[in-house]
Amino acid sequence: MNIAHQRLSAETIHVANSADLGASPYPDSLTVVMSADEAQIAAEEITAWRGYAQTPLVPLGGLAKTLGIAELHYKDEGGRFGLGSFKALGGAYAVGRALAKFVSAETKSDVSATDLLSGAYAEVTQRFTVTCATDGNHGRSVAWGAQRFGCACVIYVHQTVSQGRINAIASYGAHVIVHPGHYDETVRRAAEDAQASGWTVVSDTSWDGYLQIPRDVMHGYCLMCSEALAQLPQAPTHVVVPGGVGGVAAAVCAALWWHYGAERPKLIVAEPSNAACLMESAAAGLRTGLTGDIETVMAGLSCGEPSQLAWEILRLGVRDFMVVDDAMAVAAMGTLAFPHAGDTAIVAGESAACVIAALERASGTPSLATKLALDGTSRVLVFGTEGATDPTLYTKLVGASPESVRAGTAKADGTAR
Repeated sequence: MNIAHQRLSAETIHVANSADLGASPYPDSLTVVMSADEAQIAAEEITAWRGYAQTPLVPLGGLAKTLGIAELHYKDEGGRFGLGSFKALGGAYAVGRALAKFVSAETKSDVSATDLLSGAYAEVTQRFTVTCATDGNHGRSVAWGAQRFGCACVIYVHQTVSQGRINAIASYGAHVIVHPGHYDETVRRAAEDAQASGWTVVSDTSWDGYLQIPRDVMHGYCLMCSEALAQLPQAPTHVVVPGGVGGVAAAVCAALWWHYGAERPKLIVAEPSNAACLMESAAAGLRTGLTGDIETVMAGLSCGEPSQLAWEILRLGVRDFMVVDDAMAVAAMGTLAFPHAGDTAIVAGESAACVIAALERASGTPSLATKLALDGTSRVLVFGTEGATDPTLYTKLVGASPESVRAGTAKADGTAR
């Protein structure tokens, strides 16, 4: 992977993207990266799956008032297909596409992913193995997709992935391998083993020579944004989305661009301060990886190298990049679990809470709020990308179980009322 490596100073918490195209239509040059037509194909397939339902868009008027903005809506992905995160939309969809291509070639017929669900091609699908590296959620989606479509699955996790997340992946029949390295090293290990074993990598990141499957993953993610835009009472002025390798941020960026054109809202990408590879890339003006420790409580965002495909979208479409630290993310989990008057309690995982942490940081830092153009007229949409994907860890961090938060019986001191 051709990529520069560096680190901004710890004092840098925000980078305004000088390459953002602003009020301009979606560039023709980006249609080879992501297209509205391909996103529509993904949406039509995913919405036909058994168990599909829109995830809720939750208005948080009480929190909006505290933050000094006009409106705040939270897209809650915690219930997506029972997998706990938006990742169900991407990994499983890409597994179906890759497997259908394999079965079509083997049977010399035109087989769709939907055709595979009947089990009629089980003898063929069982000869196909998918693999990926994961912090938890993507691997869970790939494993679920492999089980649903009928192929074998091997998932690689790095050494700091929690046992709860490993168990969740294994529950879908995947063989889980723990690699003694960080996320990006584990990505490389999975790719090397796949090449040696004849497996197909279904990754949510991309690199030179590996582009089509990550493109399918991102097109699957677009459904989350399309749902949210249809659920909103009026267009947002700002959208905040988590970073990571950039796949979901790029999907949201593209979907906003297709929907609103040159009138699209300002897009803010929030990242962990210890793993801000996208903000580093914006500052450098090229795709940039991180050196050193990238571990963070926001496990799904513990990534040191941007996706090649995602960065092509983000470098032209994101207005601002900013960071939050682990303590801020955990505090934001509490903000959502023990809500302001009139708001609904929300179970948000560590990576999801970063979008609320970003708004809380901006609210407490007037100069940052000014840079982000956040004020009393702002209507903000945030994507809460996961629920309690590790309930034990969630309970430890928040001081209340996911069940008690959902039931409205949790108290901020960790007791039930």
